[in-house]
Amino acid sequence: MKKIDLNCDLGEGFGPYSFGQDELLLPYISSANIACGFHAGDPHSMRDMVAKCLAADVAIGAHPGFPDRLGFGRRAIQVTAREIYDYLLYQIGALNAFVQAAGGELSHVKPHGALYHMAGNQPELAEAVIQALLNLNPRLILFAQSGSLLLELASAAGLPVAAEAFADRTYQQDGSLTPRTSSDALIGDAQFALEQALSIVCEERVFTPEGAGVPIHADTICLHGDGIHAASFAAMLNEGLRSSGVSVAAPGRNA
Repeated sequence: MKKIDLNCDLGEGFGPYSFGQDELLLPYISSANIACGFHAGDPHSMRDMVAKCLAADVAIGAHPGFPDRLGFGRRAIQVTAREIYDYLLYQIGALNAFVQAAGGELSHVKPHGALYHMAGNQPELAEAVIQALLNLNPRLILFAQSGSLLLELASAAGLPVAAEAFADRTYQQDGSLTPRTSSDALIGDAQFALEQALSIVCEERVFTPEGAGVPIHADTICLHGDGIHAASFAAMLNEGLRSSGVSVAAPGRNA
């Protein structure tokens, strides 16, 4: 039986501001990436989301990003490898404190936004991410984009990894994501997203907006939780995968 993880970024509000449909999404995902206070989130949202993930039996991951609330962590910032290392230890350590206090265990780490993409193709930044996990807890699974340098180097360093693909993003011929500045970067049709997810899992390929097939391997599929129909989108994706004979479970867990 084919197996895939469904992950979603959660806890990305802060203070009195809520963001996304976190509680409605939890029944349909198997892994959650919780914002750690830099690009979004705060101590209260972190504690609250950890408790909800534990109650829903959803694997808990840290979602560290750049200290850039104004740009939601999606703006490229010139940083050194040392800064990246410190950013990761600071944020993962903070979330891990809430997880341990609640009696849970941190499962994985998925960098956010610009940090995710920059570490995905810049060797010095990738090495900083890897070193942070090796020093903090080498059992943490690193979620990184399928085909990325970060994924390759992390695997070579002995870290457990999960190759990530996206159900609701379009791809280019070279296997990269279509830039968000492009009008066809996001997939808004749930049926189309389900078809892409099934193609990724069962055929190991995606299609460009022009219809060209691109090889891809994924252990986890990301879906975004900030759309107005995010929960129904997630439900259709989960149910569609299961009805097609694909089990949904976090990496390292049985379906």
